[in-house]
Amino acid sequence: MTDLSLSSAHDARARRNVAVLVCAQAFLGAQMAMIFVVGGLAGQSLASNVCFATLPISLIVLGSMLSASPLSAAMQRFGRRAGFLIGAMAGAAGAGISGYGLYIASFPIFLLGSLITGIYMSSQGFFRFAAADTASEAFRPKAISYVLAGGLASAIIGPQLVKVTSQSMVIPFLGTYLAVVAINLSGSLMFLFLDIPKPPVPEKDAPRGRSRMELLKTPRIAVAVICATVSYALMNLVMTSTPLAVVGCGFSEGRAADIVTGHVLAMYAPSFFTGHLIARFGVERIVGLGIAILAGAGAVALSGVELEHFFVALILLGLGWNFGFIGATTMLAGAHEPHERGRMQGLNDLIVFGGVTLASLASGGLMNCSGGTAEAGWAAVNIAMLPFLTLAGGALIWLVLRPKEA
Repeated sequence: MTDLSLSSAHDARARRNVAVLVCAQAFLGAQMAMIFVVGGLAGQSLASNVCFATLPISLIVLGSMLSASPLSAAMQRFGRRAGFLIGAMAGAAGAGISGYGLYIASFPIFLLGSLITGIYMSSQGFFRFAAADTASEAFRPKAISYVLAGGLASAIIGPQLVKVTSQSMVIPFLGTYLAVVAINLSGSLMFLFLDIPKPPVPEKDAPRGRSRMELLKTPRIAVAVICATVSYALMNLVMTSTPLAVVGCGFSEGRAADIVTGHVLAMYAPSFFTGHLIARFGVERIVGLGIAILAGAGAVALSGVELEHFFVALILLGLGWNFGFIGATTMLAGAHEPHERGRMQGLNDLIVFGGVTLASLASGGLMNCSGGTAEAGWAAVNIAMLPFLTLAGGALIWLVLRPKEA
């Protein structure tokens, strides 16, 4: 059998797994768009201080950060399916607790539910790595991109469900959280169709791989982690504040949902061809393009607060995230050995979501406590992007210019 035939047979399993993960990303992933639309608004209705309005979103990301390493270790030992089922059940539990917090008007209970929801967010983050597990080297960037492209459907489903559910009950937003419970319970059945073998138990004399510190000292890994963290954190920084900024500038919740829809569409629609672009032009160029587009998003946001400014800025924000994050993920996936997978992927997501947590925490303070107006807060959020874009861009340039033999 030729190498091409072997690769094709190998990727038959990978394509099936990608199909399952695409469906999971589309259906289960809708909950993240739903929660990001209503989380800050619900927090604003419960919090005694408006500066804490986005704290629920921040705690979701914190929960994701804290659970990344344990989930990665569990998947390394018990397989991807077990880890994803844990994530879906946590998503249902978190939404249920948040709904109860809304019902009794308790901000602390609402925050507890948000923290637990973060376990689902963390498990969803591993969909992209699971897509690469059974893929050949040639199919790997396409597999990652296709799975993230499943978010295209979630971009449509999530905000539209918000429109239907947010005011469907006497208590605002309670219907949305109950819908999220149903999504997790029904969507978890998809994982029964995954066919990803458990990683083999290493022999006593098998290579243990590099330590976490040694991995992070590897230039390609370090730059991949920096670019992934900056891309995701800045996307979250701006997106978390967007509903508050849109409503604060005189537009309706429905308009805020439409803008988030446009943003999430821009996050995932390019995924149909991002993998092809990476294969053709190289991963470094695509990551660099993503960073440049994120800078463009900030520039548009700072140029005005009309509805079209919000739409264009958030669409650019989603597109920049797509190129930056998929590129960095592809860079990382090819920079470590299979037996280092659990250690490196968990460490990567711990760092990425640590950065996202800080960005989310900063988002509410910048938006609600900078200058006293929605316009001033929105400007502060977007200006805050600059130093981190400079860091990621500088790191990428250093990697490209670094002598290959080093």
